[in-house]
Amino acid sequence: MNIKNLCLIAVILLLSFPMNIYAQENTNLSSGPYKQLIIRGVTLINGNGAPPIGPVDIVVEQNKIVDIQVVGYPGVEIDPKRRPQLKEGGEELMAEGMYLLPGFIDMHGHIGGTSQGAEPDYVFKLWMSHGITTVREPSGRGLDFALKLKEQSKKNEIIAPRIIAYTGFGHKSKSFNPLNDQPINTPELAREWVRANAKRGADGVKFFGAEPEIMKAALDENKKLGLGSACHHAQMSVARWNVLHSARAGLTSMEHWYGLPEALFEDRTVQNYPLDYNYNNEQHRFEEAGRLWEQAAPPYSDHWNAVMNELLELDFTLDPTFNIYEASRDLHKARRAEWHETYTLPSLWEFYQPSKISHGSYWHYWGTEQEIAWKKNYQLWMTFVNEYKNRGGRVTAGSDSGFIFQLYGFAYIRELELLREAGFHPLEVIRAATLNGAEALGMDDQIGSVEIGKLADFVIVEENPLENFKALYGTGAIKLTENNEVVRVGGVKYTIKDGIIYDAKALLKEVEIMVDQAKSSEQFKIIQPGMKK
Repeated sequence: MNIKNLCLIAVILLLSFPMNIYAQENTNLSSGPYKQLIIRGVTLINGNGAPPIGPVDIVVEQNKIVDIQVVGYPGVEIDPKRRPQLKEGGEELMAEGMYLLPGFIDMHGHIGGTSQGAEPDYVFKLWMSHGITTVREPSGRGLDFALKLKEQSKKNEIIAPRIIAYTGFGHKSKSFNPLNDQPINTPELAREWVRANAKRGADGVKFFGAEPEIMKAALDENKKLGLGSACHHAQMSVARWNVLHSARAGLTSMEHWYGLPEALFEDRTVQNYPLDYNYNNEQHRFEEAGRLWEQAAPPYSDHWNAVMNELLELDFTLDPTFNIYEASRDLHKARRAEWHETYTLPSLWEFYQPSKISHGSYWHYWGTEQEIAWKKNYQLWMTFVNEYKNRGGRVTAGSDSGFIFQLYGFAYIRELELLREAGFHPLEVIRAATLNGAEALGMDDQIGSVEIGKLADFVIVEENPLENFKALYGTGAIKLTENNEVVRVGGVKYTIKDGIIYDAKALLKEVEIMVDQAKSSEQFKIIQPGMKK
């Protein structure tokens, strides 16, 4: 029996004992919070658009930043007299030559799913190993599920990002059924559900669209209560209620891009659906979505500008989630991403495969024509998003992982690369991933940038992410040394959330063990679709 199998058996035996698998006592994964923590010698990328500066010492007490001190100059030995002094009982994290950023905010993060077989511990460790310290959960397994995890995360009883819990509009469960099974078919019932959702403790509402009067009432009530809101303007309701309608009614942010091209229509009122189209056919749905932007007003035209300007005036937030549709423009690349072999669970891999019933598994017969259409779609979509940013609009970073070959954590870093492709400067990308997300959540007084008085949420990496965002992937970036040796560099070194230091690489190793265990028990090996086992 080889060493790997012996280690796997040990892990299985360990996990079989009754214990809290989320417990913070595992010192191999985390340490802190400390009475005082001084992070020494980093180059600071602040998240507010400012250029990097360093070396810097950052002082944290418990979970608050209390001092940020520039202690020298690049290439010059640091004078110890300039450095903040360590107090009795304090801790130092020596990070000379490393880069420190605010903790990343994923504005569209589902906490796994039963269909995908992805449980919270797996998802959380993938997120945290990629520097994601706050996640907006836009509905998923239900409000009770999310609120329980939110509270455990808040108390740091589990290894997890900070959770901002949104409820799917109209959601009900055994413990949350405010309308006693009545459908929301009047404005007053919409308002009643929104009030109950707020009272239950949700942070906001995730909409998919509804009848105009229902949407208007729900958004108005939600706004009065001060809750956040997001909407995926699904095709079933978008013909009469697009992004502009939502923004005027009080919606604070949109997901993806559905509803935006419809607001930009000039010569039609509905998408140019083929006459044999069926929304329940996933290939129909996604194939035609790839032809939607070309039906909208052209970039910089009068109508295009008018829609953009109105959204800007309404202080509306775009959360594009470019990554989640990327397989539509290059299926082979997405399917063969190098992290699948090591970090994708067998159940998740099976969920991704061509299927008539699994959402997003629309590869019934996907080919060149569909991919070319989607590439053109991206060009037009990215043009709008980049110009929105240029005119002062708020754009955030979200992943929507767990669908369409996109893996938690890894997909978020890919989103940063795609914002760069859209035309964002790397510093603008970081701002989208940090301060912009905090502003959209109404939390910019607590997180989103490295400032005195804010919470101690940081990402620390050994490579400069502005030069190469691939250095943030758990698998690192490929580099050729001066000795002609191929090496992997980067990967997040430390994720710090609430003043607790997490070993990001150790978290990722835990995920690898989970996946190895699942593969071993199922005798599973990744096989590309249609290939013989």
